[in-house]
Amino acid sequence: MKRSLLAALVVILILSVSVFGKVKIVYWQYYFETKVKAIDELIKEFQKLYPDIEVEHVTFPYEAFNEKVAASVPAGTGPDVVNLYYGWIPKYVTSGYLQPLPENEFSDEYFQKNFFPFVAKGVEFMGKRYAIPIAVRSLALFWNKDLFKEAKLDPEKPPRTLQELVEMAKKLTKYDKQGNIVQAGLATQPSGQGHHWIREVLVRQFGGAPYNQDYTKVTYYEVSQALKFYTDLITVHKVGYPGFMNDDITAFTSQAAAMNIDGSFRISALKKAGINFGVAELPEHNGIRSNFASFWANGITKNCTGEKLDAAIKFLKFLASEKVMEMWLEKVGELPANPAVAQKYYNDPIYGPFLRGLEYAHATFFVDETAQRKVMMDAVDKVWLKGVSPEQAFREAAQEEQVILDKFWKSVGK
Repeated sequence: MKRSLLAALVVILILSVSVFGKVKIVYWQYYFETKVKAIDELIKEFQKLYPDIEVEHVTFPYEAFNEKVAASVPAGTGPDVVNLYYGWIPKYVTSGYLQPLPENEFSDEYFQKNFFPFVAKGVEFMGKRYAIPIAVRSLALFWNKDLFKEAKLDPEKPPRTLQELVEMAKKLTKYDKQGNIVQAGLATQPSGQGHHWIREVLVRQFGGAPYNQDYTKVTYYEVSQALKFYTDLITVHKVGYPGFMNDDITAFTSQAAAMNIDGSFRISALKKAGINFGVAELPEHNGIRSNFASFWANGITKNCTGEKLDAAIKFLKFLASEKVMEMWLEKVGELPANPAVAQKYYNDPIYGPFLRGLEYAHATFFVDETAQRKVMMDAVDKVWLKGVSPEQAFREAAQEEQVILDKFWKSVGK
């Protein structure tokens, strides 16, 4: 009897040590189905490698995500590790949400070995780095091969130039008897990837630059041809309009839009939708190519200290490992952030155009990504809804955005 009691006490003691000896960290990300499922799988793999670490995975709708972070972290609650858009880093840092990555764990050599060069710059603010990605993104042109056939266009030859893009979009657009679009030749949704296409691609292709080198001055207003090209698609060529079929994603997946400019993260959903689609590098203009590079990254909040900080560092490095990047490409469709891993897919017909686009892509430095995105969206609305000229709309946009930049740089003493 005594031996049985002693054995039971030993079992209880072992169980207590195994439970209370675990370090628990909380990971937050916004809800995007493929990413959520992928992280759930990865947490299981991570916990096999580190059975003494427990990871709780919490998600929120995209629209509420920043509000949740803002309400929780300053109060000493919420996530230990947070997934954030790289363009949010300056705001997260100045708001006191993030702590710098430990330099002994995430050195210059670590970044050089594991990531494309623009990553290190993209996660840096005021001389410190704050996050690391699993994957990166660029833009490309998606086209529906079946709709190309219907329009008597070669389904294997997408537009290579902006001029060809307009010509093909016209042939691919269908209207009802009242002249309403029932099939868009090209989805035009500035709230999607349209604002990036204007700012970082069209502006550069028409001979300008969106900002000066240190991102303290807005300069895109000098090439209003960029905004004019985009809004002409809506008002002159009438091949699409914002809000058609609710958004560009719905329009393309429901085969009501023949072409769309979107990110590599859309690949998985399109494959599931069973669309006969192709992917091409963005159309060039006068021989000039440009692209927009972006990424979501994982950072450590200011509340994560001690054993939790050690666990968070292990988790970040695991998520940025080559094995995870391979899995992420397959499950989510985002591109490996490590050039050595990405190199394997350069000739892939789906992933290759995105990866080649990274070679000449720019990652915009945002001081307030949400506000800066809205400025560009409003500029498009002014032209197509209010009849404002592209020149005036771009000047007004630049003035509004300059106020945002000035306020931010003043707040950090620059």
